[in-house]
Amino acid sequence: DGRLTFYPGNQTVALPFINFMKRYGTVFLNAYTNSPICCPSRAAMWSGLFTHLTESWNNFKGLDPDYVTWMDLMQKHGYHTQKYGKLDYTSGHHSVSNRVEAWTRDVDFLLRQEGRPMVNLSGNKTHVRVMEADWQNTDKAVNWIREEAINFTQPFALYLGLNLPHPYPSPSTGENFGSSTFLTSPYWLEKVTYEAIKIPKWSSLSEMHPVDYYSSYTKNCTGEFTKEEVRNIRAFYYAMCAETDAMLGEIISALRDTGLLKRTIIIFTADHGELAMEHRQFYKMSMYEGSSHVPLLVMGPGIKQQQQISNMVSLVDIYPTMLDIARIPVPQNLSGYSLTPLLFEMAENEVLSRRSRPPWILSEFHGCNVNSSTYMLRTDKWKYITYSDGHSVLPQLFDLSTDPDELKNVAMKFPVVAHSLDKILHSVVNYPKVSSSVQEYNKRQFISWKQSLGQNYSNVIANLRWHQDWLKEPKKYEDAIDKWL
Repeated sequence: DGRLTFYPGNQTVALPFINFMKRYGTVFLNAYTNSPICCPSRAAMWSGLFTHLTESWNNFKGLDPDYVTWMDLMQKHGYHTQKYGKLDYTSGHHSVSNRVEAWTRDVDFLLRQEGRPMVNLSGNKTHVRVMEADWQNTDKAVNWIREEAINFTQPFALYLGLNLPHPYPSPSTGENFGSSTFLTSPYWLEKVTYEAIKIPKWSSLSEMHPVDYYSSYTKNCTGEFTKEEVRNIRAFYYAMCAETDAMLGEIISALRDTGLLKRTIIIFTADHGELAMEHRQFYKMSMYEGSSHVPLLVMGPGIKQQQQISNMVSLVDIYPTMLDIARIPVPQNLSGYSLTPLLFEMAENEVLSRRSRPPWILSEFHGCNVNSSTYMLRTDKWKYITYSDGHSVLPQLFDLSTDPDELKNVAMKFPVVAHSLDKILHSVVNYPKVSSSVQEYNKRQFISWKQSLGQNYSNVIANLRWHQDWLKEPKKYEDAIDKWL
């Protein structure tokens, strides 16, 4: 659940180190990703710019390799910098399937792109290191703190990127069928209180918003699921969060043991949430809370303790915040706003010189598993979601104060609210224009990919992640693509 780690009083799973950060630092209750998928989200976080400005449209297209990130600027200003683990903000990563699914989302077909979500228990009650690669990166970061950082005379900036919590590839359906297995061990599952797990309400398939239906179908979630299956998927997801929390704990412990904790600022956040069967979906790519809402906790010297902040903030705010902390001048063209006035006890005169933070955040999505560009504006209690050109697909409006599970679209009931939020959105981004440029980009990319394959095209496209559906009627699907082109 995207809200799991920061609603104080969460009783579902033990997260000792998240709770440690809450006790000795600040929690942002309304932090959001600027694009609910790895690469575009990280591009926003490392650039401080909205997705339509970086043009990081999908999981293959991120920042140019020579883009100057906040860490590059910190290094230029005398910081020792080090990065470990998942970075994922430059172009050229992720599978061919990922690209082709994003490019062909306007094609008039429905194909399951993912394995059906399921759980898998591995090892025994002593098996702690389930996500081995993440643990190895955590070890590297810990060793760097203990062996290098402790000797520095200049300040340092260390980044550790984890893959967890994230479903694993499902080997049973072939290497090429998405990551749909929630995997953990009995050691972590024991930390989850099953009785506290809420089973999300689902609307019937016929009542679903058309974009939700497409997402649910391509994510292989439209079949029947028992209550027990849904509860298990959620429990295993919580267990994966507990394992992630333990990795955070390794970093905090290393800083404490070396005496660095008192003078180091720690920021814990995520590129996106993961749905765990809310709205009949898993994975991300959605503007619903489970997918677009992220944890953001900050602790360190000078930062207010036990503070809960309800201002709307998003990942583009990380860039100006890092520069502010390092006392590096912040570029003027950024989409984000520094979080330092909210985090530190600041003098009035220091705050006055800053741009004032708007009361909304923007998130947008242009990748796979969703058949339309999507834009979300979140304000005090409203979440407004609009698609494509704003007309051809019905927009959604949710009042999160009365409907936290986002089950009642009230766009028709409150047209004035919907209209005023749409007006703000238009002032931030000309979204119909962005949507059509993404459509053109998708077509262009697909055509050049198709041409590069020559005679191999039919074979390659049939054997991507959607192979189970495609191979039943390959001609039908190729014809649908030709019609689109």
